[in-house]
Amino acid sequence: MSEHGAAGQSGSLSIRAINVLKELAVELLDEVPPKVGWAPPDDLLRLLTARHLATARNCGRQTMREIIAWAETRGITIPSPHHTGKSLTEVWGDLVARASAGHLTKSEITEALEKSIRRRSPRIPVAFQIVLLKILSSTYDHWPQP
Repeated sequence: MSEHGAAGQSGSLSIRAINVLKELAVELLDEVPPKVGWAPPDDLLRLLTARHLATARNCGRQTMREIIAWAETRGITIPSPHHTGKSLTEVWGDLVARASAGHLTKSEITEALEKSIRRRSPRIPVAFQIVLLKILSSTYDHWPQP
């Protein structure tokens, strides 16, 4: 595809979304995009995960949704994160409930911790701290009950 055609296809992306994707192109493709006339290649979109977007600098929920929706128009699905649209309080509450039911996954823990760090939250609920402690200090075959 010509550079002009590719740039035309990125026209529906905001400048912020393009800048986020440029940073991710450096990280994931080891490619430094030009300052102007660049469109995210399909190879980059196929490598992207919700985790990449959730931890990317300047990529909030709106930008994440924009990039996911734009990728879908190109026929590429980027799975949404587990906790899309939830506050940190809701995220931690959900994790405590899932841990109590024995249904907590490593990716959910990772995503919640990354979101908490990204938002610079100084508080993690005590019930979840207990779950983390049990997981980190033992060799459970199944998720512990808090």
